[in-house]
Amino acid sequence: MNIDQDVIDRQDINRPKGEPPRGGWQGAIANYFEFDYYRTNFRTEIVAGVTTFMTMAYILVVNPLILSDAIFLNEPKDLFAELVVATAVSAGIGTLIMGLLAKYPFALAPGMGINAFFAYSVVLGLGIDWRLALACVFVEGLVFILLTVTDIRRHLITAVPTSIKSATTVGIGLFLAYIGLGGATATGGAGLIVANEVTKTNFGSLAQPQSLMAIFGIFLTAFFMVRRIKGALLWGIIGTAILGWVFGVANAPQGFASIPAFPKDLFGAAFIGLGGINGSNWIDFLAVLLVFLFVDMFDTIGTLAGVGMQAGYIDENGELPRANRALTADAIATTAGAVMGTSSVTTFVESASGVAEGGRTGFTSVIVAGLFFISLIFTPIFEAIPAFATTPALTIVGVLMMASITSINWEDLTEAIPAFLTIFFIPFAFSIAAGLSIGLIAYPLLKTFKGKAEDVPIVTWILAAIFIARFIFMTLRFG
Repeated sequence: MNIDQDVIDRQDINRPKGEPPRGGWQGAIANYFEFDYYRTNFRTEIVAGVTTFMTMAYILVVNPLILSDAIFLNEPKDLFAELVVATAVSAGIGTLIMGLLAKYPFALAPGMGINAFFAYSVVLGLGIDWRLALACVFVEGLVFILLTVTDIRRHLITAVPTSIKSATTVGIGLFLAYIGLGGATATGGAGLIVANEVTKTNFGSLAQPQSLMAIFGIFLTAFFMVRRIKGALLWGIIGTAILGWVFGVANAPQGFASIPAFPKDLFGAAFIGLGGINGSNWIDFLAVLLVFLFVDMFDTIGTLAGVGMQAGYIDENGELPRANRALTADAIATTAGAVMGTSSVTTFVESASGVAEGGRTGFTSVIVAGLFFISLIFTPIFEAIPAFATTPALTIVGVLMMASITSINWEDLTEAIPAFLTIFFIPFAFSIAAGLSIGLIAYPLLKTFKGKAEDVPIVTWILAAIFIARFIFMTLRFG
């Protein structure tokens, strides 16, 4: 039996009762993405895709805002419009490849955190020309492609113990909720978690209308969820946004469409940066390249492991099927993003919102990619979605991802302590890579303390050593 026929037979077995076989182009799409095998349909996948896009559409504004402080010609933000296009195109390319090649409902875009490191630590802090910094990102993407072809990156995912994978899922859930609840009201965020000099963080003020809107949105979305209304997260976002527009808490869309600006000053700037490497800056180039490699690689591994477990993709051996395809999509996206003129592109944790809506195939990613491309024209509408409107979705997704905490063996401290450290540091260090690093350093050490060092795979030991070396390097190089 050939592969195509095997897929069709699998779908016949798993097709929901009462749903007739599809034909024509719908049947071709459904067969390619194995809708019936994953017990999904067009409506579910489309709603999941729109939901994922809505929860991460903020990147279209936030990424250009951050990068335009460092990437400019004459003054900050003079390339803002081009950065919007670079962000949307790189996200669309990466997500489309993920959907068509790996067939996973994971969306990609320029990563938060790594873009701030690019702008404020590398370009503004070290004084490295932004074109050279883009060259670092471009080379990073090529290295990732090499590591994926040689199967190294897939083995790294397998080397993460099951308890740490579960902890990463929980940590990402808390991270998403923390992002949603902690957005500053000055930029349209919920402001329900605010900075405090004495207690580090504190509960925000209900005198802030953005906070009230976010709270209303959380209960509205929770109502939709408990009533099992399809598209609950998406309707929560739309309902909260409309309410904000009606009451003047957020600016309503100022237009319907606009003509995007081609990034003529950004496109190919990475190649100019490569030509700028010389005897005085090559050490900084390598240092920055290593940091980009580390953060991007383990952010991606953490996200794929965490969201993959939530979606039920991780198999009994702790592996993610088609992992190399997913990692290839990520690597190509980073390389393409650098050519377009933006920082590293990575798999977004907000993909969990689409998974929570039932998205299970790459068609969800195709929808997200399409919306990123469409956003180039309808930017005024997407820009008008306030950050507090996405707070309900991110918070509810955090709740759903907490379920993985029950799969951690809390009776075994060699499993519980590393898992707790992973969960704790992902949101509070504001880094998936940091939480994963600390958990993977603690895991083999605690197994050794208990006399079970032989239970730890050699690759896990290697990862722990890499993480320790990374912390030392970061301390010495960047303080």
